[in-house]
Amino acid sequence: MATLTETPGAQLEPPPHKNRGRTLAARDARAGLALISPTVLIVTVIVVIPIAWTVMIAFQKIKLINLRRTGLFGRYTLDNFVNVLTSSGFASSLGTTFIYTIGGTVGSIVVGLVVALALRNKFPGRGFVRGAMLLPYVAPVVAVTFCWTVMLNPEYGLINAWGQKYLGWDAGIPFLSQDSTALATVIVFEIWRYFPFAFLFITARLSALSSDIEEAALVDGATPWQSFRFVILPQLMPVISVLFILRFIFTFNKFDDVYLLTGGGAGTEVVAIRVYNYLVSRGDLGASAAQALVLAMTLVILMIIYLRASKRSEESAL
Repeated sequence: MATLTETPGAQLEPPPHKNRGRTLAARDARAGLALISPTVLIVTVIVVIPIAWTVMIAFQKIKLINLRRTGLFGRYTLDNFVNVLTSSGFASSLGTTFIYTIGGTVGSIVVGLVVALALRNKFPGRGFVRGAMLLPYVAPVVAVTFCWTVMLNPEYGLINAWGQKYLGWDAGIPFLSQDSTALATVIVFEIWRYFPFAFLFITARLSALSSDIEEAALVDGATPWQSFRFVILPQLMPVISVLFILRFIFTFNKFDDVYLLTGGGAGTEVVAIRVYNYLVSRGDLGASAAQALVLAMTLVILMIIYLRASKRSEESAL
């Protein structure tokens, strides 16, 4: 009977199916990398590189006049941040940004909620009316700001003409050019333009609500306000929380609406317009990048505080 002998130092080959498994896994990994590589490349070029460049510029004394002679790895300093934080108008512009953001965010959500509830029940032409509610949001911002500027003009604007004819105003009110009305007018424009965003979210959530609980509450004698307060609103709060976060972020960084309406004058200079003025009027790239970073970090801190507070409230509710 033949005896099998092992050669010293010889290595046993793994079973063929194990090698085949490793080959398939490596092939899948390479295919996955090939599929996501275009997305990674686009995100890197469009998002990562500009952010990194902004951070580098914020810590250097760079202006438009010496941009070509300044390298990315020049002398880094905190002078830009010191100048920004100690400048006379930064605190007031930051306060204006908060007022504008909170007023526009809360107002647009409240108006969107009211409109969504008003158009909840079926009636003839409801689809057309719902579609018309989206007009302020989908219209070009240049067009709607021009309409508002003409409408609010103190000399020939429609609002002032009606005010003098029906409300007894002595003269036209410069809504967009006097300190007492400009910021409030811009906030009203923000509410009008972006309430359809909240209206869409809340309408979608209302369509998914079950009517059984509301009918049971009405049978038990609940008033319409009590039904809304204790039945409908708690089911809408997750959507409203998401809306608040999104609208707060979008409004906090808003530039075009305010700039097209007032140019940042009459007490409406938000931080985004201040960054633009530093860049265009002064040509100070370093200071404008530093202000942009301060704006971004302020927004990040506020969002962290809000998310932690929301998490604690959810845990306490459970």
